[in-house]
Amino acid sequence: MIPGRKFQNDGVGSEVLVDAGRVALEGILVLPKEMEAVVLFAHGSGSSRYSPRNRYVAQVLQAGGIGTLLFDLLTREEESIDEYGGALRFDILFLAKRLRDATRWLMKRPDMAGIRLGYFGASTGAAAALVAAAELQNAIGAVVSRGGRPDLAGDALVSVMAPTLLIVGGDDEPVIGMNREALAKLRCEKKIVIVPGATHLFEEPGTLEEVARLATQWFTQHLTASAKRRAGVAAHR
Repeated sequence: MIPGRKFQNDGVGSEVLVDAGRVALEGILVLPKEMEAVVLFAHGSGSSRYSPRNRYVAQVLQAGGIGTLLFDLLTREEESIDEYGGALRFDILFLAKRLRDATRWLMKRPDMAGIRLGYFGASTGAAAALVAAAELQNAIGAVVSRGGRPDLAGDALVSVMAPTLLIVGGDDEPVIGMNREALAKLRCEKKIVIVPGATHLFEEPGTLEEVARLATQWFTQHLTASAKRRAGVAAHR
């Protein structure tokens, strides 16, 4: 079940059209006041901006002062095509290009000056996030994968610089192996967390809350200056 709790934040949410080359992708951008980072969400199929799981995680991030951009990597026409075979959701290079385009669009906004960026990827969107992070290098400060297929990022894994957290359900056995395979190839700061009792969609009570907690902790640690200041103070005590 999707957690029902609603979070309030002081940010301004708005529907946006993301310029991705020849197409415009629909999205929802929320920018809390005094934020230091924005996380872009990537899902390989369906309407990512309406995904209840992504929206829940986004709300938790917003409550922690992190901005979010939920948007569709596919246009409505492409989604209709993808429903009959899923070819586009497994076209990792195609999805990664869309994510890169969205990232560059976001970076050009005047209100993004000095703001650090991260990626939250689910399913094949996790592979796209890692490919895009490898290509954009220092522009991406952290990556989190939820029940993803990071193994599909292939040779790009060795070039990822962003600290990467892989979250996998404890009962999602085939995907655990795929994530461990990808983890072994990553050369950046990396970690895998297996959530006990969770299946692929993290539908079990408390499991999605744990995903949101882990993601918020990871992004706060790696994207926000306040976390780094706290770590520096603790190190000198």
